[in-house]
Amino acid sequence: MPRISGIVIPDNKKILYSLPYLYGIGLLSSRIILKTANIDPNKIAKDLSSDELNKIQKIIDKTYRVEGDLKKEISQNIKHLKEVGSWRGLRHSRRLPIKGRSKTNSRTTRGNVRRTMGSGRKSTSEKT
Repeated sequence: MPRISGIVIPDNKKILYSLPYLYGIGLLSSRIILKTANIDPNKIAKDLSSDELNKIQKIIDKTYRVEGDLKKEISQNIKHLKEVGSWRGLRHSRRLPIKGRSKTNSRTTRGNVRRTMGSGRKSTSEKT
């Protein structure tokens, strides 16, 4: 099982699709990394040599923020927005949707609460 930046990536997938398991690296970044390292994107992750893994690791360390550093930076940005008192900061602190429609498309932020006509209806056998 190959480890990159302290994360175990799946070994039965192509390396092109295994690299996005790292937080902060997507499919496009994965393609760029493999092109820079001169590694075939169709190669299976477990077939990579240690030299190729080291190349990938060096490129990621040099050019990308991944995992803990990226999460820390994002949380600092959100904290800054809250301190400044911006609209987005207020929405973050109230755990409401930051962008877009807030009535219907915010079920994940609100905790999947369904307040529709029949969702909390009592059965007919119970007294009202």
